[in-house]
Amino acid sequence: MQESPFKGKTGLRRLINAAGYSAAGLRAAFRHEDAFRQEVVAAVVLIPLALWLGNSGSERALLCFSVLAVLIVELVNSAIEATVDRISLENHQLAKRAKDIGSAAVMVALFNALLVWVLVLAEHF
Repeated sequence: MQESPFKGKTGLRRLINAAGYSAAGLRAAFRHEDAFRQEVVAAVVLIPLALWLGNSGSERALLCFSVLAVLIVELVNSAIEATVDRISLENHQLAKRAKDIGSAAVMVALFNALLVWVLVLAEHF
């Protein structure tokens, strides 16, 4: 099996490469994934709102992390979908299962964010 020629990099070069790959991944997700773009727009609104509405550092952290968790899970889901599509575009039960499970993970992350926001903000009203 062939390994990446970049795996042997260490130290500062590895960090620079990793930052570049991460930036490329964010750009690709933003460019090609409608759901990710929508969730980024929501995050741009919700994170400042979380910082304003939270009464403590813990509340602010919970509110912000619940939103960021949605983005994280969406990125992983998009990676799963791209990998499945790279392997084959034919309809296959395992490909569908992988995509459905990734989608379910996003739904659970969204439900978690909603639950965190409701529970944290319920104390304020």
